[in-house]
Amino acid sequence: MTSKVLGLSAMLGLSFVLLGCDDAPGRPRPGPQVLRPEQELDFAMLYQSNCAGCHGAQGNHGAAIALSNPVYLAIAGEDVLKDITSHGVHGSLMPAFARSSGGTLTDQQVEVLAHGMVKAWGQPNGLSAPSLPAYKTILSPDTTRGQQQFAASCSSCHGADGTGTQTAKGDKIGSIVDPSYLALMSDQAIRSIILAGLPDRGMPDWRSDSATPMTDQQITDVVAWMASQRGPSAGQPYPSHP
Repeated sequence: MTSKVLGLSAMLGLSFVLLGCDDAPGRPRPGPQVLRPEQELDFAMLYQSNCAGCHGAQGNHGAAIALSNPVYLAIAGEDVLKDITSHGVHGSLMPAFARSSGGTLTDQQVEVLAHGMVKAWGQPNGLSAPSLPAYKTILSPDTTRGQQQFAASCSSCHGADGTGTQTAKGDKIGSIVDPSYLALMSDQAIRSIILAGLPDRGMPDWRSDSATPMTDQQITDVVAWMASQRGPSAGQPYPSHP
């Protein structure tokens, strides 16, 4: 009986020792769980890692269009944001981020980014869908009408011919019809800027360029006229063929 009691006591003592090992001095404690890149689903982390470099840490004041602009978010919507993030924008510096298009993000991560932008920076009650022009137009453009509309809606800042003006404070607004500038801008990029403006640079959106908001047709025509100023070898010092 005595040997059995001693044996049981020894086993219990060993159990207490083993259980107490987690609190033993010098024993390393488990650190926070490290996620694999494809497991990260936090919007802030995904945005800072993939978007902030071009669009700004808070969605603005970056080299690319402001993603924290509620007007842009209302017109583009989540579906467009997912498509752009997934597949990029052809002819621009916007790359594809989805794995299916050669990027590094899963479809779920792309959805987190698109939804997070709208949730963080959108104003769902600020703009009503029926009054919004389309993000992408299906209308046929007219460059002659576009030049006329540009003069009516944009000339106060950009000059009647788009070559720029000087403000009352002495600030110069450069040309937006320079072929080198237009070579860096897709038609959709021009349209997006007209639609959403550049609020961090003082440019208004499509509603306040003139006394009345521009229509979808007018925006389409202005984009077509601006795009026609690119020339055959826009941005290149020499033509592609002698």
